[in-house]
Amino acid sequence: MTKSFNTLIVAATAMSIVACNNASSDGKTADASEKKETPAFDLATAKTAIEAENAKFMDAFKKGDSAGAASNYAEDALVMPSNAEPIAKSNIAPLWGSFIRMGVKDVKLMVDDIAGNAEIISETGRYEIYAAENKMLDKGKYVVVWKPENGAWKIYRDIFNTSMPAAPAK
Repeated sequence: MTKSFNTLIVAATAMSIVACNNASSDGKTADASEKKETPAFDLATAKTAIEAENAKFMDAFKKGDSAGAASNYAEDALVMPSNAEPIAKSNIAPLWGSFIRMGVKDVKLMVDDIAGNAEIISETGRYEIYAAENKMLDKGKYVVVWKPENGAWKIYRDIFNTSMPAAPAK
């Protein structure tokens, strides 16, 4: 009976070891498949998407479309223009509409740098704002923070300020 009992113990131990190894390898397989389902972040792809969004933004000004310009912004976006309080999403279309009513016909964005990860991207660059007949109204620099929203990159924070000299005091 002792020999049968020892054989039973050895068999149970062996089965236990095999079961633990299988559970461990199943866990590793699940982890590996999860990693395959989540694609790795590719900054070059994100840059291309942001450049496309910038092109839509610039095109909206050429069309006089403030709602189109505002569509590039996240639901919790803030625009922080020079000499003004931050402007929330609900007032971004009216902000760009005021630019259009003041005679802005074209906005040019020149991207200097894009850096970040799958959760947030920063963009730095320069801008130029033109009226009719290619008359420059302003030029300056900007920082935009992008975040993913509903499968697309949207502007989360937008701050810009002029590089033109201040008007002389009267």
